[in-house]
Amino acid sequence: MTDTTQLPLLSTGRTWQEMPAGLSFRTPGRTMTETDLVNFLGLSLYTEPLFLEADHAAEGGYTGRLIPGGLTFIVAEGLLQQTNVLHGTGLAFMHTDLDIRQPVYVGDTIHVDVEVTESRASSRPGRGVVTTRNLVRNSRGQVVMEYNPVRLIRGDDFG
Repeated sequence: MTDTTQLPLLSTGRTWQEMPAGLSFRTPGRTMTETDLVNFLGLSLYTEPLFLEADHAAEGGYTGRLIPGGLTFIVAEGLLQQTNVLHGTGLAFMHTDLDIRQPVYVGDTIHVDVEVTESRASSRPGRGVVTTRNLVRNSRGQVVMEYNPVRLIRGDDFG
Protein backbone atom coordinates (compact mmCIF):
# COMPACT_ATOMS: atom_id res chain seq x y z
CA MET A 1 0.00 0.00 0.00
CA THR A 2 1.78 3.13 -1.16
CA ASP A 3 -1.00 5.74 -1.03
CA THR A 4 -2.38 6.02 2.50
CA THR A 5 -4.07 9.43 2.06
CA GLN A 6 -7.50 7.79 1.76
CA LEU A 7 -7.22 5.76 4.97
CA PRO A 8 -9.48 7.06 7.75
CA LEU A 9 -7.93 8.47 10.92
CA LEU A 10 -8.80 6.37 13.95
CA SER A 11 -8.83 9.35 16.26
CA THR A 12 -10.06 12.72 15.18
CA GLY A 13 -11.07 15.44 17.59
CA ARG A 14 -14.37 17.23 17.56
CA THR A 15 -14.89 20.55 15.85
CA TRP A 16 -16.31 23.40 17.91
CA GLN A 17 -19.71 22.76 16.27
CA GLU A 18 -19.58 19.18 17.62
CA MET A 19 -19.08 20.51 21.15
CA PRO A 20 -22.37 22.23 22.00
CA ALA A 21 -23.10 23.65 25.44
CA GLY A 22 -24.30 20.82 27.66
CA LEU A 23 -22.06 18.13 26.16
CA SER A 24 -20.51 16.20 29.06
CA PHE A 25 -18.01 13.37 29.33
CA ARG A 26 -15.56 11.77 31.74
CA THR A 27 -11.88 11.07 31.18
CA PRO A 28 -10.05 7.89 32.11
CA GLY A 29 -8.48 7.81 35.55
CA ARG A 30 -4.84 7.96 36.61
CA THR A 31 -3.28 7.01 39.94
CA MET A 32 -0.73 9.56 41.14
CA THR A 33 2.53 7.83 42.10
CA GLU A 34 5.63 8.69 44.09
CA THR A 35 7.57 8.50 40.81
CA ASP A 36 5.23 11.10 39.27
CA LEU A 37 5.84 13.37 42.25
CA VAL A 38 9.64 13.02 42.24
CA ASN A 39 9.89 13.48 38.46
CA PHE A 40 7.67 16.57 38.53
CA LEU A 41 9.60 18.13 41.42
CA GLY A 42 12.88 17.61 39.58
CA LEU A 43 11.60 18.93 36.27
CA SER A 44 9.72 21.92 37.67
CA LEU A 45 12.36 22.88 40.27
CA TYR A 46 9.73 22.94 43.01
CA THR A 47 11.88 23.01 46.15
CA GLU A 48 9.08 23.65 48.64
CA PRO A 49 9.52 21.48 51.76
CA LEU A 50 5.75 20.86 51.70
CA PHE A 51 6.36 18.47 48.77
CA LEU A 52 9.86 17.27 49.64
CA GLU A 53 9.54 16.49 53.35
CA ALA A 54 6.76 14.27 54.68
CA ASP A 55 7.26 15.58 58.22
CA HIS A 56 6.89 19.18 57.07
CA ALA A 57 3.64 18.34 55.28
CA ALA A 58 2.35 16.49 58.36
CA GLU A 59 3.04 19.58 60.49
CA GLY A 60 0.70 21.43 58.12
CA GLY A 61 -2.05 18.88 58.75
CA TYR A 62 -1.59 16.82 55.59
CA THR A 63 -2.00 13.07 55.91
CA GLY A 64 0.22 11.80 53.10
CA ARG A 65 2.71 12.64 50.37
CA LEU A 66 1.22 15.79 48.89
CA ILE A 67 0.93 16.28 45.11
CA PRO A 68 1.43 19.90 43.93
CA GLY A 69 -1.58 21.54 42.27
CA GLY A 70 0.53 22.13 39.16
CA LEU A 71 1.06 18.40 38.74
CA THR A 72 -2.64 17.69 39.31
CA PHE A 73 -3.50 20.23 36.61
CA ILE A 74 -1.00 18.80 34.12
CA VAL A 75 -2.24 15.25 34.64
CA ALA A 76 -5.86 16.42 34.33
CA GLU A 77 -5.02 18.03 30.98
CA GLY A 78 -3.23 14.85 29.90
CA LEU A 79 -6.29 12.78 30.79
CA LEU A 80 -8.39 15.12 28.66
CA GLN A 81 -5.96 14.64 25.77
CA GLN A 82 -6.33 10.85 26.10
CA THR A 83 -10.01 11.17 25.15
CA ASN A 84 -8.93 12.48 21.72
CA VAL A 85 -11.68 15.11 21.88
CA LEU A 86 -9.13 17.73 20.75
CA HIS A 87 -6.92 15.49 18.62
CA GLY A 88 -6.07 17.54 15.54
CA THR A 89 -8.80 20.12 16.18
CA GLY A 90 -7.41 22.04 19.13
CA LEU A 91 -5.68 25.28 18.12
CA ALA A 92 -4.98 27.15 21.36
CA PHE A 93 -5.45 27.03 25.12
CA MET A 94 -6.43 30.67 25.61
CA HIS A 95 -7.36 31.08 29.28
CA THR A 96 -8.43 29.36 32.46
CA ASP A 97 -9.25 30.10 36.04
CA LEU A 98 -8.31 27.42 38.54
CA ASP A 99 -9.54 26.57 42.02
CA ILE A 100 -7.80 23.94 44.15
CA ARG A 101 -10.37 22.63 46.62
CA GLN A 102 -8.71 19.67 48.33
CA PRO A 103 -5.28 18.08 48.48
CA VAL A 104 -4.26 15.22 46.20
CA TYR A 105 -1.92 12.60 47.64
CA VAL A 106 0.36 9.95 46.23
CA GLY A 107 -1.92 6.93 45.70
CA ASP A 108 -5.01 8.98 44.80
CA THR A 109 -6.63 8.19 41.46
CA ILE A 110 -8.01 11.22 39.64
CA HIS A 111 -10.26 11.69 36.62
CA VAL A 112 -11.94 14.73 35.06
CA ASP A 113 -15.64 15.36 34.51
CA VAL A 114 -15.97 17.80 31.61
CA GLU A 115 -19.01 19.88 30.66
CA VAL A 116 -19.10 22.30 27.74
CA THR A 117 -20.55 25.56 29.08
CA GLU A 118 -20.18 27.73 25.97
CA SER A 119 -19.46 27.10 22.31
CA ARG A 120 -19.47 29.86 19.72
CA ALA A 121 -17.88 30.96 16.46
CA SER A 122 -14.73 33.04 16.81
CA SER A 123 -14.09 36.31 15.00
CA ARG A 124 -11.97 34.40 12.43
CA PRO A 125 -13.63 31.98 10.00
CA GLY A 126 -13.15 28.27 10.52
CA ARG A 127 -12.64 28.53 14.27
CA GLY A 128 -14.71 28.51 17.42
CA VAL A 129 -14.25 29.24 21.09
CA VAL A 130 -15.22 26.47 23.51
CA THR A 131 -15.38 26.90 27.28
CA THR A 132 -15.66 23.92 29.60
CA ARG A 133 -16.10 23.32 33.31
CA ASN A 134 -13.57 20.69 34.34
CA LEU A 135 -14.03 19.02 37.70
CA VAL A 136 -11.05 16.92 38.80
CA ARG A 137 -12.25 14.22 41.18
CA ASN A 138 -10.40 11.74 43.35
CA SER A 139 -11.41 8.09 43.70
CA ARG A 140 -13.74 9.05 46.55
CA GLY A 141 -15.69 11.33 44.18
CA GLN A 142 -14.50 14.52 45.89
CA VAL A 143 -13.79 17.52 43.68
CA VAL A 144 -10.12 18.34 44.28
CA MET A 145 -9.78 20.97 41.54
CA GLU A 146 -11.99 22.95 39.21
CA TYR A 147 -10.81 24.83 36.16
CA ASN A 148 -12.66 26.41 33.27
CA PRO A 149 -10.51 26.47 30.15
CA VAL A 150 -11.29 28.55 27.09
CA ARG A 151 -9.92 26.94 23.94
CA LEU A 152 -9.76 27.84 20.28
CA ILE A 153 -11.03 24.86 18.25
CA ARG A 154 -11.14 24.20 14.51
CA GLY A 155 -14.51 24.41 12.82
CA ASP A 156 -16.14 22.30 10.13
CA ASP A 157 -14.97 24.89 7.58
CA PHE A 158 -11.38 25.24 8.80
CA GLY A 159 -8.99 25.75 5.95
